[in-house]
Amino acid sequence: MLGFAAVAAFATMASQPQQTWPERIILYTEDIGSLSRKYDESLSPTGVDRMERFYRTVEKEAQAAPAETRDDKVDKALLTLDAAKRAKRLAIEAGQNEATPHLPFRATIVAFDDARRDIEPVRPKEAAKALAQIPEMVADARRGALNSPPSRAVALRASRMTAQLGRALERWFKFYDGYDPQFSWWCRAPYAEAKEAVDGYEKFLREEVGGVRLGDQTTIVGDPIGRDALLAELQLELIPYTPEELVEIAWREYEWCLKEMKRASSEMGYGDDWHRALEAVKGMHEEPGGQPQFIKGLADEAATYVRDHGLVTVPELAAETWRMEMMSAERQLASPFFLGGEAIIVSFPTESMPEGAKQMSMRGNNRHFARAVAHHELIPGHHLQQFMTQRYRPYRQVFSTPFWIEGWALYWEFVLYDMGFARSPEDRIGMLFWRMHRCVRVEFSLGFHLGKLTPDQCVEMLVDRVGHEPANAEAEVRRSFGGDYPPLYQAAYLLGGLQMKALAAEALAKGMTLRQFHDEVLRQGPIPIPILRMALGLGDSPAGWKFAQAQL
Repeated sequence: MLGFAAVAAFATMASQPQQTWPERIILYTEDIGSLSRKYDESLSPTGVDRMERFYRTVEKEAQAAPAETRDDKVDKALLTLDAAKRAKRLAIEAGQNEATPHLPFRATIVAFDDARRDIEPVRPKEAAKALAQIPEMVADARRGALNSPPSRAVALRASRMTAQLGRALERWFKFYDGYDPQFSWWCRAPYAEAKEAVDGYEKFLREEVGGVRLGDQTTIVGDPIGRDALLAELQLELIPYTPEELVEIAWREYEWCLKEMKRASSEMGYGDDWHRALEAVKGMHEEPGGQPQFIKGLADEAATYVRDHGLVTVPELAAETWRMEMMSAERQLASPFFLGGEAIIVSFPTESMPEGAKQMSMRGNNRHFARAVAHHELIPGHHLQQFMTQRYRPYRQVFSTPFWIEGWALYWEFVLYDMGFARSPEDRIGMLFWRMHRCVRVEFSLGFHLGKLTPDQCVEMLVDRVGHEPANAEAEVRRSFGGDYPPLYQAAYLLGGLQMKALAAEALAKGMTLRQFHDEVLRQGPIPIPILRMALGLGDSPAGWKFAQAQL
């Protein structure tokens, strides 16, 4: 017979219903948050190990769990892929950190921080001895960096990590100081020396080795990840092409755009000299103060167009609740064009800008460029995306990918161009400018991470091949490589758009209307597009989908 404890445990298990897949994913999302707040995987090997174990456990459990309906199979594929992806990225990042040898004091500070996190008893006398060794380690590291300087990218990565370590050291010290009299007596003086040494080393790496002064918002610095890591990223994003094949795809798309650009240029009276036609379009901008009303008109026009043509469902509340903000001069150093979502953030000159910067901002945000951007940022682009994903399958937001986010918005540029949304050759040039920009983004971002292009060469490419204003090209490259975006983000615009275009063709061939396709894409959530293909019943597996065969 079962004992009382065994009976109680059996009854508890029997009374618990089996988790649904949405419940599993909600728990996964919340567990990531809880663990991330506890462990710092960017700093501590212990944190990396803990997070990796968590992801591997989730992956294994998801693989073993049953999935009956199509929705369940999609959720299972999403959860399994995401857990595997996060674990793999942790392993890659831990294995390729060239900055670590330049941080000999890292283990000491991380051990302090780990012990504080786990609330282990502190031994003040031993801690003081360890603190006293940090300035010596920093001095050795300085000499090593002077004798054998790391690359600029590695130096700046080491500088960022040193800043993190300095904050961790301060966090550790403040946890005990004043609360433990013995700790304060032993550690206050050696801590001050250690903190000063670490802070000075951070500045040394950043300024003397990396060449970037504090507060510098103009220097373009990148950190190329290399071909192996790029291939790994493509595999994790279910992109079955090499970087070289993707550059070829982008180049062929660019050639199509160039032919269209020359045709529009000829209609404007400039023949094949599309750069002259582009210069003329850049001069067609609003006067200072007029941009907000102009953008409002463009936003309303695009929303009306997609509704009148029955292309996608636009809820009245979505059309009502978008907002507008103006972008500061400082932010335009990295984002010279519009940003969007529920609020469209409009770039245009501010009074404080130098005259040359004002002219470039107006030229880069002219009427025809802006007409091609408003629908990308609002409706049917990012605002409609966000509105719908917050209301349909919101639990899938943890799987968000730029190939879906940016790919959807760019896909609409394809659709609207093909439908004749552009009313004039000037409008077509505005749309083609952005499309060429996305093509070159693939080439310059992958080329940079492959180590084939410098940031300056990327700037030149945007000026020569797309027609960017020089300051705007610099801002675009600065934004791309500043560390706020993953390495495939800039390529994801065009590649995601091509994925979405190929998916639409398959859906229409299966009998769906464009409106049905677009509505269903939004209701499935921001998920990898090969898995979206499964969700729409267009494929059984996300692996190996050659979405760009027509471009090769």
